[in-house]
Amino acid sequence: MPTVNDLPDILETTEAERLATGFVFTEGPLWHPDGFYYFVDFRASKLYRMTPGQTPELVRETAGGNGTTFDLEGRLIHCEGTGRRVTRMGHDGRVETLAERFEGGRFSRPNDVVCRSDGSIFFTDPDKRVPYTEREIPGPAGVDNLWDGGSVYRVAPDGAVSRVAYCEYPNGLAFSPDERTLYVANTRSSKYIHALEIDAGGDMVRRRIFADMNAGDKPGIPDGMKVDSLGRVFCTGPGGVWVFTPDGKHIGTIRFSPNKR
Repeated sequence: MPTVNDLPDILETTEAERLATGFVFTEGPLWHPDGFYYFVDFRASKLYRMTPGQTPELVRETAGGNGTTFDLEGRLIHCEGTGRRVTRMGHDGRVETLAERFEGGRFSRPNDVVCRSDGSIFFTDPDKRVPYTEREIPGPAGVDNLWDGGSVYRVAPDGAVSRVAYCEYPNGLAFSPDERTLYVANTRSSKYIHALEIDAGGDMVRRRIFADMNAGDKPGIPDGMKVDSLGRVFCTGPGGVWVFTPDGKHIGTIRFSPNKR
């Protein structure tokens, strides 16, 4: 029985098409306007390129590759969690490190990344999956080695790295169309989406809870996120992909049949 479409103005159909299978744990899909997309097999540490209807092509081995985006020149920016760094792959395939340290310590596990129109890169770095003894970035003043340092960071066009905000467990992130709001999914403990107001210089002005996603008992957590041209926010969550208006109203969920494999 087809899944009911409660978002007819957004979805043409609720029937999902499986494009490829045989992977361990897929992450980081990134569509290219030339008609293909990148994605990673996170657990296998592999980056693939795929054109719909064709066999996925292995691009390279990664160090725990996860979230991906393009910079202003179309180069692939990649969070590599096991490698504790954010990398950039040039058009020639050469890979270089964009960011790997802050205040003298390595990042814990970079997760997801977006690029702003000024060329700056924003990424999340949750630390909950890294033992305390392996967390290297100094915590808030007065806390000695036992801190919750999950954060959103910014890499300026000149390469300087700054902390934008502390977060409980920052995961997926996306900008509003005017780039004044950075949405950040909180994955662990409590399920919600932050809304960080960002100024022209890339600093946070204020923050608020954009959406509470703790309702119901369906499996799923806030994780990957996208914003469309109308400012609607799409975020994975309990039962499917939740869709919100720009003011945070939950207007529906894109559900997938649990019986399909």
